[in-house]
This record gives sequence, C-alpha cells and structure tokens, in this order.
Amino acid sequence: MSSALASLRSLLYRPWLLATLAATASATLLLLASLGVAMHQLQESESAQMNAKGERFLERLEQIFGQLRQGVDLLQAQPLRGCDAEMVSTLQQVTYNNRFLFEAAYVDSSQSCSNRGGEQALNQLPPPDIQGPTYSYWLNTTTEPDDNRAALVLGRGNFRVSTSRGHLTDVVDLPPEGSLLVILDKGTRAVPVLGPVQEWPPASGWPPDNDDALQVFPSRLIYRMPTKSPDYQLVLITPRASLPLKMNGMLWLLFPGSLLLAWCIGWLVLQLVRQSRSMSSELQGAIRRGELQVLYQPIFELNSRRCVGAEALVRWRRPDGTLTAPDLFIPLAENTGQIRQITDFVLQRVLEQLGQVLRANPQLYISVNLAACDVMVPRIGLVAARLLALHHVAASQIAFEVTERGLIDVVVARDNLQALRAVGHQVLIDDFGTGYCSLAYLQTLPVDCLKIDKAFIDALGHDAASSGVAPHIIRMAHALQLRVIAEGIEYEDQALLLNSEGVNYGQGWLFAHPLNARQFIEMFTRGRRMGPRRIDDEA
Repeated sequence: MSSALASLRSLLYRPWLLATLAATASATLLLLASLGVAMHQLQESESAQMNAKGERFLERLEQIFGQLRQGVDLLQAQPLRGCDAEMVSTLQQVTYNNRFLFEAAYVDSSQSCSNRGGEQALNQLPPPDIQGPTYSYWLNTTTEPDDNRAALVLGRGNFRVSTSRGHLTDVVDLPPEGSLLVILDKGTRAVPVLGPVQEWPPASGWPPDNDDALQVFPSRLIYRMPTKSPDYQLVLITPRASLPLKMNGMLWLLFPGSLLLAWCIGWLVLQLVRQSRSMSSELQGAIRRGELQVLYQPIFELNSRRCVGAEALVRWRRPDGTLTAPDLFIPLAENTGQIRQITDFVLQRVLEQLGQVLRANPQLYISVNLAACDVMVPRIGLVAARLLALHHVAASQIAFEVTERGLIDVVVARDNLQALRAVGHQVLIDDFGTGYCSLAYLQTLPVDCLKIDKAFIDALGHDAASSGVAPHIIRMAHALQLRVIAEGIEYEDQALLLNSEGVNYGQGWLFAHPLNARQFIEMFTRGRRMGPRRIDDEA
C-alpha cells in the first residue's frame, strides 16, 4: 500500500503533468460552465422571442377582431337587405374603410353577394365553429397557404365579414410547424387559424397551474393570449428547435476566455509546483547542511513556577540569516515525506544537546512533535529506542506530542501510541480542541496529558463565545485523570486563572521564549526566568 502511494506521489509530483491536469480539468469545468451560461442565455433569448411574437400577434388579433365586429355591426345596423347595387356598394365601402376586412358579404336563403363580385367565398361556409348570442365565428375557412383567402369569418344576422391570412402574418412570420390556435370546448379542442393541426392538449399537465402567458415545454413553447370571451382562447404554439436563436457577442467570448483562464491556471500550478519542488530541494539541502536547529520552549509547573520540561521546536535559519516559518516548511515536509528525516534529526539533536542534563535530572523531560505518518506506523519507537540506548537516557524523559488532526485512523494510532507508552514514553495530545478527536475516541487513546491550544487561552476573559472552552477541556481532562498543559500563556492573570481551574502546567512567553540548548540548560540549572526579549531571534 505504501509503495503504491509512493508511486502515485512520484507520478503526480511532476510539474508539467500536474500543470497539464490542472489546465485540462479547469478547461473542462470552465467550458461546461460557459456552455451552461450560453444555453441559459439561448433559452432566455428563445423565451423573449416567443413573448415578442405572442405580443405582436395579440395586438394584431385585437385590431382585426375589433374591425370585424365594427364592420359587421355597421352592416347589421343599416336598413338595406338583399343584393342590389346599393348593397354591393355598401359592402365595398365597409371593406374600404376597414383595413383588415378582406371580404364582406350578404347571405340569405335565396341569394348572396359580396364586395368582391363573383368571388363569393362566404356563401358556402359550414356551420360556425363558435355560435355566440350575437356573433358567429368561422375559423380557418381554408387550408391553402394563400394570403388572399379568408382565414377568420365573423357573422351577424345576414352579414359576414372576413380577414385574410396576409393580415395575420404580416406582423410575425410563423416558423415551420408553428400554429396559431383557437381553443374551444373548455380547452379540449384546438382549431388552427394559421399553421398545421397540433396535438392537443399539448401535455399531460395541461392546463398549467400558473398564470404565466408563456409556457415552456421540452419540445415546444406555448403562448397563451388573454381574451374577453369565455367561449374560446387564443394560443400561439411553436416548436423550440425552429426558433432562430443567436448568442450574445459576450457569450462567444466565454469560450476563448475559458481556455485562456485554464491556461493561466495551468501556468500558475506549474509555477507553484516548481516553487514547491525548489523549496523541497532547499529543505533537503538544509537538512544535509545542518541549517535546521532545535529550540526549546520551557514548560513550567504553575504552582511553583519550576521548569519541569520543554517542547522541542525546529527552526530553519538560512545562510543569509533569515528564518523560514515552520508553517511553510513543515506542511511541505509532511507532503514530501521529509518530515521523517526532520523528526529523527530533532530527536537526535535533543539527546546530543541535552543528554547530560537529562541523565542528571530524571524528572526532566523533553517532548517531540510527531507527524501523522509517524503516528500511523511504529517506526519512531525503533529510532527512539536506538538513540536512548546510545545516550543512556530513560524513555520516560522523551515524550511525544500528536495533534488531533494527525489521528487519521484512531484504531491504528491507538496501537502505535500504546506501544510507545509500553516502553515508558509519555503521550501528549497537542492543540486539543482544534481537531476532530471526540470524547469517545479520547477515552480509548493511551494519553497522559492534554495541551490546550493557545487560541482558547487567548479567549479567556475576552471572547464570550470561546472563553468557556478551556474550562470545559480542563474538566474533561480531570474526569479522564489526565494532566493539562496550557499553551501560549502571555499574562499573569491567565496563569492565575488557569491555576485556579486546576491546570497543572503551562508554557508561553510569560515564563520564557523558545531557547537554544545552552540557554535552556543555563535557565534550568540556575532556576531563573528569561527576560521578555525574543530569544529565538538571537539563536
């Protein structure tokens, strides 16, 4: 398993490969997002076009029906009946005065006449499609695509007037397979005024629950036109694929823009990986050249203010004297596997520098931080055993600190930590409260001490939301019979409050800054505290 992970890490830890993968993934995601935006824009454009068509049709239909009613009412109101020359003249005058009237006719049981002379199409009509109390309606009186044939006919008494297809289609060109329908019989039957017959009802859920004029379906768009008559409805129906759609010019820029952004992401990943590899190489050289150094953060008993131990801290001071923060190189070392070398270096340097004072003071201990990779395998126990035997130091004087985040597999970690405790090492949980170690797991872990994170110490007496966390951790530790170390103590009132809460030990700048080995030995042997200056800047 470890070899497979190593192979995978080696495969992925190639700048050009990672950059290519990042650019490809970014391009795919960005293009998909651009396509989604484009499709959404096209759908919005499609709906806007359909709304515009519907509004123009409705405006024209209102004009046409208004003139049809006006014309037939005028004819019905005048006293002439029959088909003499005066009637024909009257019919011609009505159509002349009304733009949308194509034909006007008089029809009775024995005769008929029209303004169009011998071209009388309105005397051979079938029964009306709609028979109202005042008007009769004939819909789609011809299926021939001829603008000069009547399409809508309105009748009253002996008079009939009609409009032509051209009057309906001169404002909007219906796309192929589009239709203007009149819905009859309470929505159950549709008669096409323009265009082919359509399947009706158009969907199983018709009529829709909402009152929106435009209804969008997967294969068609339906625009419902409001009418004043309860006897019929007007509907414009258009297949979606037939609408001429155009993408906004800005949308065309999304595609090359996405590719350019993906290229930039790939380039950025390449630079970051190269920088990471460069730092990794520098770190490897620093380990080899001895640029890493170990400092010691003393740990004090709060009651007596007596130093009982220290936490070993690793620092990287470059040849030019600058310090590289642990927050930068420790995560890098964990990702590259160099953390094992650093842990071994720290452990070896602790025993080389402090071996004599540890042998002379059996109660003094030094804690060393373990990364997740060393918590999950028993390797560090073997390394520690060899170095302890070489320097004749007891295992109880070397403690190991693990973070909650390092307990990836609690079961495996428990076994390895138990093996360390079995030979005498102490086990401390560092930065407790910032990870995901639950109380149920904590009860099963072989732990001697909890270290409360500095963030909770800083909140004491200041942050009402977080100030209760530290006392809660302290009570929990006491219930589990664990010692407690408070990290980051900077003020005397913090130390007094923590001591009153039952905290045994503390570390922080109130007592001492991180010290080099010589300074730590001097402080411990003379029993004096260091001043407020930052010692690690001098080391």
